[in-house]
Amino acid sequence: MADSSGGRSALGVFERYLAVWVGLCMVAGLVLSQFFPALSLAIDAWQIGGISVPIGICLFLMMYPALLNLQVSELRKLMVNPKPIFLTILSNWVLAPLVTAFLAYLFLGGRDQLIVSLILLGSSPCTAMVLVWGDLAEGNQEQNVINTSLNTVTIMFLYAPMVSILTGIRNIPMDRWTLLASVFVFIGVPMILGYLSKRYIVGSRGEAWFHGVYRPLVGRVSMIALLTTLIVLFSLNGDVLIQNPGEMVLVSIPLILGFVIVVGVNLLATRVMGLAYPEAIISVIIGSSSHFEIAIATAISLYGLGSQAALGTTMGLFWEVPIMLGLVYLGKRLNVRGFWKARQ
Repeated sequence: MADSSGGRSALGVFERYLAVWVGLCMVAGLVLSQFFPALSLAIDAWQIGGISVPIGICLFLMMYPALLNLQVSELRKLMVNPKPIFLTILSNWVLAPLVTAFLAYLFLGGRDQLIVSLILLGSSPCTAMVLVWGDLAEGNQEQNVINTSLNTVTIMFLYAPMVSILTGIRNIPMDRWTLLASVFVFIGVPMILGYLSKRYIVGSRGEAWFHGVYRPLVGRVSMIALLTTLIVLFSLNGDVLIQNPGEMVLVSIPLILGFVIVVGVNLLATRVMGLAYPEAIISVIIGSSSHFEIAIATAISLYGLGSQAALGTTMGLFWEVPIMLGLVYLGKRLNVRGFWKARQ
């Protein structure tokens, strides 16, 4: 993970092979569903207010490190170079949600939970992994930090209304209060704790220790929590998936097509607007990626761990990682070929 100072860092083992780990967790979950079904059911049965306690802990650990990226001081720099920032906001809150919802309606008619899973993904701008992709792409990391900080704030207020509007268009039934509660529990609480813990740690141990030791540590914990959740999720849905593998293929079609459309539009938009590569590639990366952690957490809160919605959001994670890595290398190739203007 890149630090906010702009220094380059090597991609960690977990991030480099995240798609592999996700695939292995899917397989492990399916194996558990066939040979140890009681284990995952016992985990899911430990509930408070209808929410699995172990999974709730895992979901919190997934979210907390992402919300450590909020840097209020960086928001003061929004107007220094507003063009790429506004382009990214437009992609995050207009282009991506509308394209994803349209493709969900088109390909997944009659499968409401799968439609909701795509809307949850398309309406959630990324606040964490984009720092990794931006670092790999050698983009403008100061812009990256500004954008991720802005996304962290806006997702708190815009996520629930956007999901409600896009599901309401098709009259898809949804517990709106649970949606709002999910935003508060999985974004609001980690954001507050992230802000307070960051202030305390930076004040007591220094900023270098916070970025060099604490953030990488909680980042690894977050990845382990994510993978643990995936194992349980697929173990609970093992029988359904084995009997109906077409569901994963079906939800993958609009997911992949949505990525292609949004990435393509963002690439062309950054060229037309005359952005230089460091700013352009960050705008494309942030404008094309999703906050799969909050999407998975919200799907589980709304429909349960063993739901199609939870599986749909997980497929979003499965496809986003290789696509974003591919975008990093595509951006570098396009830059070499002079796709964007030279930096002044």
